[in-house]
Amino acid sequence: MWRAAIVACGLALGAHSAGAAEITQADFAAPTDRYTHGILGDAIEYGALVLRLSNGKTLRMVLPETRVFEDLAPRLADVDGDGAPEVIVVETDTRRGAQLAVYDDTGKIAATPYIGTRNRWLSPIGVGDLDGDGLIELAYVDRPHLAKTIRIWRFRDGALHHVADAPGFTNHRIGEDYISGGLRQCGGAPEMIVVDANWRQVQAVTFTGGQFSSRTIGPFTGRDGMQAALACPQ
Repeated sequence: MWRAAIVACGLALGAHSAGAAEITQADFAAPTDRYTHGILGDAIEYGALVLRLSNGKTLRMVLPETRVFEDLAPRLADVDGDGAPEVIVVETDTRRGAQLAVYDDTGKIAATPYIGTRNRWLSPIGVGDLDGDGLIELAYVDRPHLAKTIRIWRFRDGALHHVADAPGFTNHRIGEDYISGGLRQCGGAPEMIVVDANWRQVQAVTFTGGQFSSRTIGPFTGRDGMQAALACPQ
């Protein structure tokens, strides 16, 4: 099934419109060990997504037994440009691996394809207008322990469309319960802060004019160094 089961507390479901309730908070719920990949340090993933809305209502979206949220926390960002945030998560099928999915208060509205086989994961970088075209892109590292490839998808006309790839980068190591780096905006083009494939150098990667460009910020020194790299230079 495409959409997760939705339990609403007194809420009529429908598309977002002016004056409609907006998502103000998103959390994972229903911890489960039905998918034992353990890429984030333990065998516990999540079977439900709980959305809290600006009108005080709560929605609980429950996945079927064949899927889990294999992620650290949901991310809020306005993906479709309507002024209200959507929720971006890593959702995994127990046979087909991970995908990046976008939810609103009606359920899952868009997603990348599943990687294709179990125990294969993707690690989000960030969400924003990466190339200045007025549309929102979503970036992640595909299989950060294997393929080590940045993939960019653009949200347009209600769907995610693949834009471009750049091999040779990563942002996660097996067993870590965090993702290294992210997206920063320091006045110019948004920069994806990642690490080279050998975990030696911190890289700032931009995507402008349909092309990737990367520059070295400094040596990789661990989690604190990656957090510092997300701050804009003074």
